[in-house]
Amino acid sequence: MYRFVAGTLRAGALAFTLVSLPLVTHAQQLPPPSAAHLQIARDVVEVSGATRAFDTVIPGMMQQAYSMFVQQNPDLQKPLQESIVAIRPEFDGRRGEIRDIVATVYAKKFSEPELKELLAFYRSATGKKFVAEISGVLEESFSRTQEWGGKLSEDVVARLRVEMKKRGHAI
Repeated sequence: MYRFVAGTLRAGALAFTLVSLPLVTHAQQLPPPSAAHLQIARDVVEVSGATRAFDTVIPGMMQQAYSMFVQQNPDLQKPLQESIVAIRPEFDGRRGEIRDIVATVYAKKFSEPELKELLAFYRSATGKKFVAEISGVLEESFSRTQEWGGKLSEDVVARLRVEMKKRGHAI
């Protein structure tokens, strides 16, 4: 279960990082954020969709817990499913915790004026399109860079074989 949770959180963090790449500026030493500063950061997080990468964490953890308990006792499938349905709203309500964590990071990295600029961007037509398209952009980019990496690997191996053959070694 730990491996799944760690993988899910790592994937969520990676996706969040990739979504935020165009927004990253050099680290600044800013004073602790005010309540107003944090609210603007929360607004940016909401309109940017920055926490969408974490949407699968809670359901994934519940599925892992379900699987673990069913493995221990297969007769508990039905009551476990009912229990998950019963407790799900409690945990779904905790999604705001993720938003607040991410907003605190934004508030540490961006001043209030910068956050206001980001908010204006995300509320613009281009910003809305960015939010709508970024998932597909990242997915296609990942797929294409995997293809490129495979081809690059083949080219490196082929070229290394040629170079090693010049030196009298067959690999």
